[in-house]
Amino acid sequence: QVQLVESGGGLVQAGGSLRLSCAASGRTFSRYAMGWFRQAPGKEREFVSAINWIGTDTYYADSVKGRFTISRDNAKNTVYLQMNSLKPEDTAVYYCAADPNPDVSSGMREYDYWGQGTQVTVSS
Repeated sequence: QVQLVESGGGLVQAGGSLRLSCAASGRTFSRYAMGWFRQAPGKEREFVSAINWIGTDTYYADSVKGRFTISRDNAKNTVYLQMNSLKPEDTAVYYCAADPNPDVSSGMREYDYWGQGTQVTVSS
């Protein structure tokens, strides 16, 4: 069982930066791949980024590639999403998720555990 709690969301102007954190409970955190997803109002939840169990492999949606960076610290049971050059279209609730498979995946169905989400709002 893994419990996830996101933090770091907020309101930022276009071009600004935010760093999201996802704190996980459970001794098996280091065995899981981790992902970030987001859901904008009136839209379906979509994949943002994923990282494998040890942090050596990452994957990004085309819409955030080059602007967002995912990382993890297994000693702290935490995964991060550094978001730079934010755009109004990045506005969404951002969710952290854990995948028991140690390899990266962009499929929501692969992720068994989800956090409650943190709101990111980018003003123009």
